[in-house]
Amino acid sequence: MTVRTYAEQVAEFHARTGEQIPEEQRPAFAVLRAEQERLAAEGVPAGAAKPGIPLPDAALLDPAGAPTTLSAACGGRPTVLVLYRGAWCPYCNLALRTYQQELLPALVSRGVELVAVSPQRPDGSLTTQEVNELSFTVLSDPGNQIGRALGVMNTWSAQAREAVTALVTDVSAANSDGTDDVPMPTVALVDAQGVVRWLDVHPDYASRTEPAAVLEALALLD
Repeated sequence: MTVRTYAEQVAEFHARTGEQIPEEQRPAFAVLRAEQERLAAEGVPAGAAKPGIPLPDAALLDPAGAPTTLSAACGGRPTVLVLYRGAWCPYCNLALRTYQQELLPALVSRGVELVAVSPQRPDGSLTTQEVNELSFTVLSDPGNQIGRALGVMNTWSAQAREAVTALVTDVSAANSDGTDDVPMPTVALVDAQGVVRWLDVHPDYASRTEPAAVLEALALLD
């Protein structure tokens, strides 16, 4: 069976949904497309973390709302850490399903954990896990502790805020801390000591790290 990359899948998604957008929603979609182009042009934030920094432990919540920590989720093992925006984001769902199918088996065979974290409430994490049939750890990060530590926070324009609220959801209502702050989609490879060995940040939230890139980065653990 031919494996489709995330990029191929998102191109199909754009083609499919583009034909179905009601005329009255097209201006809002145009705003979001312009936002993606702006974020891509601005690139990775100047203050984004570099490989070699220790990742601070963070107080997180599991899908049942029980307290846990990043270190507990990693369990003293190397970890591929995925920062995503929330269950409301179609690109996040597509990427996480791709990681479940194309990345997780290889990580399990290497003894590497896969952990996905977003700022949404625990019920959103549960929805993400159930809808996408994910067997890896999905946690909530109230206040974006990890995203801020890595320096990869998104910057909304006022127009994009309005468009997302009109088309998708009120992100501040979905988030644990009542803000609409979200991280840029990011994948970090963290070693067993909690040190970031590799970091891939995608300012354009429609773009994501391909499983092949993560598997190539695993060589840094050897």
